[in-house]
Amino acid sequence: MRNVLLLCMLAAVLTAFRSTSRTTATQAPVPDSIMPVRGFCIGAPRKAALDDFIKFIKEELVTRKVNTLILRVDYNYEYESYPELREQGALSKADIKKLVQVCRQNKINLIPQLNLLGHQSWAGQTNNLLTKFPQFDETPWVKMPEKYEWPNADGLYCKSYCPLHPEVHDVVFKLMDELCDVFESTAFHAGMDEVFYIGEAKCPRCGGRDKAELFAGEVSLLRNHLAEKGRNLWIWGDRLIDGKTTGIGMWEASLNNTYRAIDLIPKDVVICDWHYDRPDKTPVYFAMKGLKVITCPWRKPDFATQQVKDMLEYRASSTPIMKDRYQGMMQTVWSGPEDFMDEYYGRKQPRPREDGKPADTVHTQTKCFRQLFTEINKATM
Repeated sequence: MRNVLLLCMLAAVLTAFRSTSRTTATQAPVPDSIMPVRGFCIGAPRKAALDDFIKFIKEELVTRKVNTLILRVDYNYEYESYPELREQGALSKADIKKLVQVCRQNKINLIPQLNLLGHQSWAGQTNNLLTKFPQFDETPWVKMPEKYEWPNADGLYCKSYCPLHPEVHDVVFKLMDELCDVFESTAFHAGMDEVFYIGEAKCPRCGGRDKAELFAGEVSLLRNHLAEKGRNLWIWGDRLIDGKTTGIGMWEASLNNTYRAIDLIPKDVVICDWHYDRPDKTPVYFAMKGLKVITCPWRKPDFATQQVKDMLEYRASSTPIMKDRYQGMMQTVWSGPEDFMDEYYGRKQPRPREDGKPADTVHTQTKCFRQLFTEINKATM
């Protein structure tokens, strides 16, 4: 009788094991374990488009399992600390709370962005910080042209603030804190891409100083301020890549020696690594430097496909320590949500090129967005 009971128990255990094995084998993979960050970065909506954008979040981002949304706010918010910096018709606190609510309900990490250090102007227009605080300008002798052209004699792409001005961080820190508070965020994106003006010789404070040390100093200062309240700093990665040695050049990498800052910044800074003209494999570089990295496409669907494949391979073939540094993918959109949604829903066609040639209808940010998340969801289903 004892042998019969033992055989029955053994059979039950084997049956249970086989059942569990079949269930485990057929379960869909957990998306966060395959691609931890599935992100979308876009300008914050204007007040009139807020409800449409919230609808887009629910119907398009949530269904694609987007779990990170970066909104480029800049001065499209009714700041209380410096109300003079508000754009006309800026989003109110109540407007932001609507975005916070929909993202929380759908487990989306909502992160605000304010461009810091660089991108303090665009084309022929100075942005609000330097308009209201012109003393922060790194290059006050460079005047904004009536008609902007590139290249130009001043090397003007975008203005920067001087990172060593004794009063600039009094303003910047309050803006950062106010955005993080209203967004209820645990992270903040500071931009910091395409910084061409830094350590200029004629600047009375930082002229002649090491540009890498200046850049790293600003990154560290921002990071440390955020860390005091348990928040993480995110930045674009281009200034940390050697544009000459890699051949990547001055836009997606640095030719003014800021790239050496990669060895000087804290290792908990999250790098958003954008490449639009080639799907360069620089995430490996950032990961080997001890930094978490997210690959960011824009408008070329084929590149997005390759970049997803690369990110999956990085994670699959790395050591456990390195694997965690490859955080995932993020679609970048360099327009406001109004234009993006008009194109996405077919209400408007892509704009003609600035040189007068017809619009490129193959390489568009809406097609790249669709392709990117098609590829991500194939891997995480």
